[in-house]
Amino acid sequence: MSVARHPLPKELVDVPLTDIMDRYTGRFKDKVPDWAAFEDAKVEGFKRAQHRFIGAGGSGKHDDTSVIPARNFTLSIMYVEPGQGNAAHTHEIEECFFVLQGFLDVFIEDESGARLWTRLGPWECAACPSGVIHGYENRSLEPVYFQVMLGRAKPDTMGYADEELFERRGAHLDKD
Repeated sequence: MSVARHPLPKELVDVPLTDIMDRYTGRFKDKVPDWAAFEDAKVEGFKRAQHRFIGAGGSGKHDDTSVIPARNFTLSIMYVEPGQGNAAHTHEIEECFFVLQGFLDVFIEDESGARLWTRLGPWECAACPSGVIHGYENRSLEPVYFQVMLGRAKPDTMGYADEELFERRGAHLDKD
């Protein structure tokens, strides 16, 4: 006989194992890329697709029922074509980029605009502490797939460093 050494969350008490497995399994083949997950994704140079697995990620979209419910973090897979990336931004929590396929150039910057870059290849990662301005760009010749994790189940919408993007940072939430 097996003994669970930690209690189940209240919402899983008396739930059949088949239901738990179904609700907490995500398959890439079932994911629909969200090309409008972020407000800056409407701007050339920042176009990318988010494949949500756990929670909403940095997009702020929290109502997708096909996504595994988040408890303490989010996880998404991003697809970024060459020449695309995202706008400089911050989060109230830590964000991590983990490259699965291809190359991703990640930057951090200070409020004077000084920017430092590093290139990540497959099975490499960068963690961006809360409040540190950061972002990425695919400066290679091939698409890149990478995992993004944020350290909260429902993170706030990203805080763009650019004033215009910051002012309309939530506009993408009104659309699917």
